[in-house]
Amino acid sequence: MGQVEEPQLPDKASLGSRDRPRNRVLRDAPPLLWVVALLVAAISMSPLLYLIVRTSQLGGTLFEILAQKRIWTVFAQTGLLTIVVTITSVFLGVVFAWITVRTDLPARSLITILVSLPLVLPSYISAFSLIVVLGPRGLLQNALSGFGVERLPSIYGFPGAWLALTLFTYPFVFLSVRAGLAGLDPSLEDAARCLGRGPWQTFRHIILPQLKPSIHAGALLSALYTLSDFGAVTLLQFDSFTRAIYVQYTASLDRSVAAVLALMLALLTLLILAVEFGRPARKRYYRSSAGAARRAARSALGKWKFPALFLCVAVATIGIGLPVLAISVWLIRGVVYGDEHLGVHGTVLLDSIFASSAGALLTVVAAFPVVFLAARYPGRRTQGVERAAYIGHALPGIVVALALVFFSARYAVGLYQSFALLIIAYQVRFLPLAIGALRASLLQINPRLEEAARNLGHTPREVFLSIILPLARPGVLTAVALVFLSCMKELPATLLLGPTGFETLAMRIWNATEEAFFARAAVPSLLLVCASAIGLSIVLSNEQKGVAV
Repeated sequence: MGQVEEPQLPDKASLGSRDRPRNRVLRDAPPLLWVVALLVAAISMSPLLYLIVRTSQLGGTLFEILAQKRIWTVFAQTGLLTIVVTITSVFLGVVFAWITVRTDLPARSLITILVSLPLVLPSYISAFSLIVVLGPRGLLQNALSGFGVERLPSIYGFPGAWLALTLFTYPFVFLSVRAGLAGLDPSLEDAARCLGRGPWQTFRHIILPQLKPSIHAGALLSALYTLSDFGAVTLLQFDSFTRAIYVQYTASLDRSVAAVLALMLALLTLLILAVEFGRPARKRYYRSSAGAARRAARSALGKWKFPALFLCVAVATIGIGLPVLAISVWLIRGVVYGDEHLGVHGTVLLDSIFASSAGALLTVVAAFPVVFLAARYPGRRTQGVERAAYIGHALPGIVVALALVFFSARYAVGLYQSFALLIIAYQVRFLPLAIGALRASLLQINPRLEEAARNLGHTPREVFLSIILPLARPGVLTAVALVFLSCMKELPATLLLGPTGFETLAMRIWNATEEAFFARAAVPSLLLVCASAIGLSIVLSNEQKGVAV
């Protein structure tokens, strides 16, 4: 078939040619777009600036901290965990996206929701559930004791952290690739099949290269989540940067070591971003020939139908079934023992939904200028703006919150301990989630459509509302879903920045589990799962209706 960048196919839809807009309408980025994108990037960079200010005050102490062997051991362990989790997440995410979108898998809609649901659970709840079920003296161990099984393999350490974080991060790749598949035009696949290429050759040389933006976006989010997670690695006793940072922030009066560790984590993030954004970017992944796009025909799984179904159900059972089982056991025990504090006041649920909705809306709106600038005006400067937006997602929520407290207390007193500052924290933490999903969809939109509309006299606002937004709908819905779900379960930033009297489901769960009242955490945990599942199902059902041109 040759290289996908220049396939010799009837519609001449070259995927890799340097098809940069020739019209001056789209050649130079508008100054207002630069201003807004730079403002968003500056806000995202505020935690890094805070860490630089903190470490710059250390002087010679900085070198003494860096000379400690344990710091570099944690660095190596964190890097290894990130690599292994990302590779596994990409494999599961791509496989699940393909079989739920492009095959005749039974109950596709239900399976899609089930394999997405691990995303709605806080990592510390899910990790604790794995311990309750799979750990020493857990539910599985008790069930197998009658068959002579005295001890299961340890769930703690690297294996447990790998399993937990893979289960909680593969949905990033899954949702991103689903959005990418929704925007693919099957004409190239049809042409390849007509030229004698088999299903595997067509997938490898035609489909997979077109999905690169979606795969890279999901993989990047998976890697950054692994770097920033605290709950899972702490409960599973794996030493990573986030665990070391949290211990230093909470157990030591001197936060210098924590600041150095957080800065090293930020530098590791920059290294990952340099690798990701250092790839050749001047490729187009959109359709250039005339005609309307259509949906691709679904492939028959044949003898692979039931193995594929078993894989989806097995992963969903471990990812969401075990936590729900553990939560149900807590709830039943609480009812049996007559705990009077099992309920949740309605305002807690409303506060969670309202804050998460506001955070999702602000984050997606803030992501659009950054994504549009990077996708339509590629270059080193626009890449730098996009990279800057990813910093906050890799840092622990406590670092982001302390940075915003530092700047608001000094330069914007009116924002201190306000709801607005909490929403800004959500934007800093979860902006990359929106950027990844939007970028994949925007790269599939032919910029010549925008050129034509501008040449016909339409304003940029009209072009955005009538062309860009409708065609990018799958990515927009995915971005809203990812940010909303992440805001629902965000804990450190909410604890530190939430206004007086403000409480979310995540805060209620944490307060209960911290005091070992696990039964009291059951109801808010179930509400969190249900609220997130309903939102996720609506988004996924709407996403299936979107076809990019």
